[in-house]
Amino acid sequence: MAKRDYYEVLGIERSADEATIKKAYRQLAKKYHPDVNPGDKDAEEKFKEVNEAYSVLSDPQKRSRYDQFGHEEPGMGGGSGFEGFSGFGSGFGFGGFDDLFSMFTGQGQTQRRNVPMQGDDIRMNVTLTFEEAARGCQKEINLSRIEVCDVCGGTGCKAGSKPQTCTRCKGTGVETVISNTAFGRVQRRMECSACRGRGQTISDPCSKCGGNGKIRTTKRRSVNIPAGVDEGNVVNVHGQGHAGENGGPAGDLQLVITIRPHKLFTRKGADMFIDFPISFTQAALGATIDVPTLDKPVKLTIPEGTQPGERFRIKGAGIPYVRSQNKGDLYVTVMVEVPKKLTDKQKEILRIFEESTTGKEYEKKKSFLDKIKDAFGG
Repeated sequence: MAKRDYYEVLGIERSADEATIKKAYRQLAKKYHPDVNPGDKDAEEKFKEVNEAYSVLSDPQKRSRYDQFGHEEPGMGGGSGFEGFSGFGSGFGFGGFDDLFSMFTGQGQTQRRNVPMQGDDIRMNVTLTFEEAARGCQKEINLSRIEVCDVCGGTGCKAGSKPQTCTRCKGTGVETVISNTAFGRVQRRMECSACRGRGQTISDPCSKCGGNGKIRTTKRRSVNIPAGVDEGNVVNVHGQGHAGENGGPAGDLQLVITIRPHKLFTRKGADMFIDFPISFTQAALGATIDVPTLDKPVKLTIPEGTQPGERFRIKGAGIPYVRSQNKGDLYVTVMVEVPKKLTDKQKEILRIFEESTTGKEYEKKKSFLDKIKDAFGG
């Protein structure tokens, strides 16, 4: 029976790089491994085929010869399906049989559970007002986390006693398990079943933590929120996560920021935006207005002839950049308001004004009328 193309076996393009080849191999080796498919001859043959393809394509020299000559190259693909694997030793391509085994169990030969390991991070949401996010603040939160037991100091032992070295693993935290597979007797290094990888056993456990060495607590804590944080930002508080293992450091506390809307302002990054209503006489004649900011009102000059929707910038009146002395800007969009419920006198004044205009005062109106004339032939 003719051999399948190695690239076809792994389901990859001929231009695939080393990382793509390795990824495809790992997925297929896991899928067809005899330990996952006990007694399945078809899966066993596919497993051999996948290994054979990987042994060639993972080796630059073998791959080059294969690309030139295919299966006709002498010594290419042997037929046993395991050429160049050296009994699953160092020639396996990425760390030997233990590395493949770790894909199924999560246990590598050198993994040790009794070494110091950092604790898990804690991620929680914190809601701020617009002003708190802009100015920074001290925020009170209820923090639930796993801490080192304050009675036994993390040993898990009752006062006056101490842990004993595990007799099964001799303190290593791992034990050797021998099993029979399709390839013969295989030794695997696994977490010790007696001490659960700690390397120590406790005969007289602490009454508070039950021998675990850690307890869960919920406390009211104050955290510092820097000025300028924005929606979705994450503030990291070092060392305030869950306690570590075997004397390892605690994880971090990660605060995900949510900001309540403001009644006047919106923001984009460090810039703020506000819509400011003015009268049509202020827009026509010009005026000086007091624009609110997060600190104190700022005077803004509106030039005469200002049009509805025009935007003005007040430099440096926005929100601070995080951990910086610089600030964004405040953008003011003027909304020209047309008055309602005019008195007879006011109406008369406006009529007199309208009668006195020549049309040149309204550039957009004149331009629009010209377009109408062009469109309909005068």
